[in-house]
Amino acid sequence: MTGRQEPYYVDYDADFGLSGLTEAFTLTPAPENTGAALGLVTAKLDAYDRECPAGSVDHLSADERSILGYDTSHDDWGYAEELREDVRGLVESPLADEAIQAVWRAAAGGGWDPAAHGMSARDWLRRIDETCAARPPRKIPGRRPAPSSWWGAWRPAADEVRDDVVAEIAEIAEIRSCREPSAGSLPSPDTRFPSPDTLSALEEVAVRVHPELGFRLFLRALKVHSVRMEKARYDRFQALGERFGHPAALIDCGLDVAWPPLDTARRDATWDFGFSHLAGQAHQDWRESREEIRKAAEGDDIGQTPGSAAAVLLEDALRLLRSALPDAAVTALWAGAADRPGSTDGRDWLRLIEDVCRERLREAAPAYTPVVAPARTELADTVLREVRETAPAVADKAAGRHWHPVPAADVMDALEHVVTRIDPDLGFRLFLRVLNTLSVRLTQEQYDRYQAIGERFGYGEYHVSDVDHLIETG
Repeated sequence: MTGRQEPYYVDYDADFGLSGLTEAFTLTPAPENTGAALGLVTAKLDAYDRECPAGSVDHLSADERSILGYDTSHDDWGYAEELREDVRGLVESPLADEAIQAVWRAAAGGGWDPAAHGMSARDWLRRIDETCAARPPRKIPGRRPAPSSWWGAWRPAADEVRDDVVAEIAEIAEIRSCREPSAGSLPSPDTRFPSPDTLSALEEVAVRVHPELGFRLFLRALKVHSVRMEKARYDRFQALGERFGHPAALIDCGLDVAWPPLDTARRDATWDFGFSHLAGQAHQDWRESREEIRKAAEGDDIGQTPGSAAAVLLEDALRLLRSALPDAAVTALWAGAADRPGSTDGRDWLRLIEDVCRERLREAAPAYTPVVAPARTELADTVLREVRETAPAVADKAAGRHWHPVPAADVMDALEHVVTRIDPDLGFRLFLRVLNTLSVRLTQEQYDRYQAIGERFGYGEYHVSDVDHLIETG
């Protein structure tokens, strides 16, 4: 995940604070009374404690914690404190109780309504605060600045991003108003959208309490109401979340997104992908199996159309299967990219990959028809020059050296075949993997050229940087 700021999250990349608590209320039957509702609050805090045990970073020095972004000045900051900060922000705000009530109902899915149990929204939030305060303090270096400094630390970000959060809420309100029943029609409000009063209350939270809290509660309301949104809006939400330091999964999980059709030509993976990515997953205990392929085929990046990982892996496998590349060369390619010889014949391995990917696509994108797009040959000569320049430097090396070594010369010959006769894009991705497995030392000039090639292929931000550790520094 990109853009994550560790002071805000350490071991926990799900929703948190009040919005995380309201999610818990949407996932369980409505509590029968106040005691049961407060029991659900306690259960949420207990679940967090199990996922992020206290002292989980005690082995780090103060300097190491500072480097990672922990707030070493406050050692008792856990989920309960995050929840209390959200709660106090609302309780002490100038918002009317009706506005707080509307926000709670929308975010919690209406399953637990404090008004039905004789409590105002503020009274209910105070009960939550008391439940949190009764818990023993945790010893986790601050996942968030100490309460006394929180508002000051976030005020600059708040001023910058508040208008963008409000604009997103206002746009949903405008879409909803366009779907109101016309005059003379039956009064059937569109339950797929939060009510106008709720959206107005969420806007008040963003403006008068804090835009970060308003944004999380807004997201929760959209998820509860299953509001379908286009990819462009989803991307804006991710950009907003990144500015707040939210992990991408917090935005993604539960949103109803109208994903664009699968397209293997669209390069939207942050890291490596396809056959080269699968090779990069190999490790000492890794085995060529359906299970390992399945993990890779299900590994869609946040923000990708479901099935993307399987589609690009399938395309790579089909390119190799349909080529004139000899079986021995397929085996050499795998050994060079994965640093281990295959236990399965090269083409049998590719057929197994094909089978697993098609199975995954039938589940994730049943309407998708796999195709092999024309290779992008315009960069063939450029990639070939890089492969040939490196070949002499690895002439005495071998891949898969811990098992049954494969001469690096065979690997480089197979790479040349892929680059010139199959697909320069696939050849370059495998070349980057081979650089890693053979520990090829790079000059800054070479690395810069690789970055330029990656940009022309449309690779993600961190794809080529996977080899930056090979650059000679002295």
